[in-house]
Amino acid sequence: MFVIIGWAVAIGCIFGVYALHGGNMGVIMKALPFEMLTIFGGALGAFVVNNQTKVLKAVGRGLSGCFKASKHSKARAMELLAMLYEILQKTRKEGLMSIEKDIEDPHASALFQKFPIVGNDHHVTEFVCDYLRMMVSGNLNAHEIESLMDTELETHHHEAHGASAAVARLAGALPAFGIVAAVLGVVNTMGSVGQPPAVLGGMIGSALVGTFLGILLAYGFAEPLAGLMEQKNDEDSKELQCVKTVLLASMQGYAPQIAIEFGRKVLYSTERPTFTELEQHVKKK
Repeated sequence: MFVIIGWAVAIGCIFGVYALHGGNMGVIMKALPFEMLTIFGGALGAFVVNNQTKVLKAVGRGLSGCFKASKHSKARAMELLAMLYEILQKTRKEGLMSIEKDIEDPHASALFQKFPIVGNDHHVTEFVCDYLRMMVSGNLNAHEIESLMDTELETHHHEAHGASAAVARLAGALPAFGIVAAVLGVVNTMGSVGQPPAVLGGMIGSALVGTFLGILLAYGFAEPLAGLMEQKNDEDSKELQCVKTVLLASMQGYAPQIAIEFGRKVLYSTERPTFTELEQHVKKK
């Protein structure tokens, strides 16, 4: 919603001020389809060449996510911490082997399904179950598991960053394709040098629209989308860091109440519940 509002404000101000200063919108509208096809078509072709199929698919998912509200909220954070608390409480009372069936099939587990918001999130449950499985096996100590977690989180970050970096590179290329369109327009104008000045003026104006559009598409559309994708990726990584902190705190011998407090401190302030809010939520569960 805010993406659309932002674009509406940007386009309204840019073209509105141009029109208020007496600018001829007809020149822009006449050149727009041809310049857009040149710039966007050229940039899209180069974009496909520059990225592997997996990155192109990730870009598609990332761009669609930009038009949706963030899934991360205080309610989701409280549910995640409540789920981790219940898992740790069960292992503390009944032993690590008591959660073996739960982590083997979390979608059929009453424990995970008690918290549907995060319990049905594939990435979260996979991360939680993988390291709980290692804890159950007892073959790795806390430092070894922490090293594995850091490696996985770094891999996750680089993989997620690939899509936003691809869009950022596209933003960097768009002004250059705008110049290409403008140069072609100038070449076309030079081929019509015998035309009246009014005609030549319109042709030169149309050529300059290419430069304008390249810059507008780069810094008004592609660059902001790349930044938004990166922010959403950071939110996903922060959630996994929270899980990591809670599980490591538990492995180091802290009680479940203290372990989830470690995780609560990792969260961003906008999603982080207060100590009292989390305590009341956990008691309700």
